[in-house]
Amino acid sequence: MSIRIYERDAYVAEFEAAVTDADKEWIGLDITAFYPGGGGQTNDTGKICGLDVTDVKANGDSILHKVPGHSLKKGDTVWCSVDWTRRYDLMKGHTAEHLFFGALKHEVPEINIVKIFISPESKYVTVDRDVPWDVIKNAQTSVNASIRDNLSVTKSTMSKDDADTDGVRMKTERIDGDLVTVVEIGDVDIAACSGIHVMETGEIGALFADRKVSAGKDGYEIHFRVGDDAVIRSMELANVCLQTVEIIGSKTEDAVKAAQNIKNDLAARTEQLRSALLHIISGLQPSAVNGTPVFSAVLPANDRTVITNAAERIKNEGGVSVFLTIGDTLTAYMSSGMKSVDCAVILKDVMTKNSGKAGGKADFAQGGSPDASKANGIMKELLRRVERSLEQKIN
Repeated sequence: MSIRIYERDAYVAEFEAAVTDADKEWIGLDITAFYPGGGGQTNDTGKICGLDVTDVKANGDSILHKVPGHSLKKGDTVWCSVDWTRRYDLMKGHTAEHLFFGALKHEVPEINIVKIFISPESKYVTVDRDVPWDVIKNAQTSVNASIRDNLSVTKSTMSKDDADTDGVRMKTERIDGDLVTVVEIGDVDIAACSGIHVMETGEIGALFADRKVSAGKDGYEIHFRVGDDAVIRSMELANVCLQTVEIIGSKTEDAVKAAQNIKNDLAARTEQLRSALLHIISGLQPSAVNGTPVFSAVLPANDRTVITNAAERIKNEGGVSVFLTIGDTLTAYMSSGMKSVDCAVILKDVMTKNSGKAGGKADFAQGGSPDASKANGIMKELLRRVERSLEQKIN
């Protein structure tokens, strides 16, 4: 059994302990300040006798520490140190997450938390729905007000029934037994959590939400930063915003509306280009090679689906297609309804000779080259290879 210092005092980073178990790379200690992770927070790292502790995990009543290359044995007395910079960052991030989700819950009462993740590299909360940025901004403002107010963060233990009566935010199904560890932050948030936290919100420094991404069926991840990292990131994005405003020629307060107008205009133009591409392809006249229709064209690179659909149709009708699209690079598409024309072989040979690459199957292949200026030469070579193959057709 390991006495867990972090449960009583998360600020203890150095301690002396006795080795209670040594099994290959893992060792157990009679007392430890190393947090094994939990509640979405990753585990501590640090040193034992100057050797790296790379992982920590709970094993029943004991806490095990992974110390690669150690020669420790049961009964040894060891000096241990937790990586305090890492630990303190995790404590601040975890406390900030409580405030952040609590603030989101205030803004959107029906929102539910799916999971959290707190590590030095990444901090985010996954919620079960998309949250507009203006709502995130309001929640962020509320969190930073709580940080400025330097609220006390306290931990206590109570029964599940009492926790439910007191309005503690918790997932009952994840709690073993009747007792619940509760973290209370001033009068703004109270939640069940067995993780480690700072003692006062002012230690967090600041919170800034900088990214929102889909988490698939789980909902959305809202990423945030704390402390100096939050300030630096907010300044970086503010500068990006100011550069963008200058480029699009709008006032700062009109930037979102201007960006939406640009997006709508781009969508309309993209649809126009798609319609034009459909018109070009539908008007193509094939050349007949030994009785087989061969369609070819150099096209603008704006809609891959239109091109692949046309190539598939031509193949199904027993023809051959060779389409190149040019933009910053060149992309090639080949399809064939004739066994004598092996698209994969032909396209790979030609594209390799032109500093490109290709792959696919005999009836459909795709490739590319970084040099779009070679389009005409590549098209001529592909068509020569198709013609030679069709002269020997076996269909």
